[in-house]
Amino acid sequence: MAQMTLSATGAAHPDTVWQRYADVDLWATWSPQIKAVHSVGRRLSPGLSGTVEGLGGIRAAFVVEAVDHDRRTWTWRVRLGRIRIRLHHEVRPQGSGSTTSLKMHGPRLVLLAYAPLARLALHRLVQP
Repeated sequence: MAQMTLSATGAAHPDTVWQRYADVDLWATWSPQIKAVHSVGRRLSPGLSGTVEGLGGIRAAFVVEAVDHDRRTWTWRVRLGRIRIRLHHEVRPQGSGSTTSLKMHGPRLVLLAYAPLARLALHRLVQP
């Protein structure tokens, strides 16, 4: 297993960025690899589970492990077949905008393949 951390800084207020995470219906608006989120709950909460539908109809199962709305952090596990990754997200104030970071744990080749899409998504997430 490997670990990789990515981050992006932009002009969006931290509350705006956090809201884009907390409302799963907004994920497809900033994350180009996500077409839809299928889950019973629509807001981040520990134990929330479902599937993330990607391009080409690929569906990955997920479960949210932890959420701290006050600290603007959350962690989830994603599974696609035998591939499993764990992702930890944080949003912090940065000047008049925000910085978001993503710490990923999983197979090295999977992380390397996913990193360009994740970087793009993070940069879109922090834009006003």
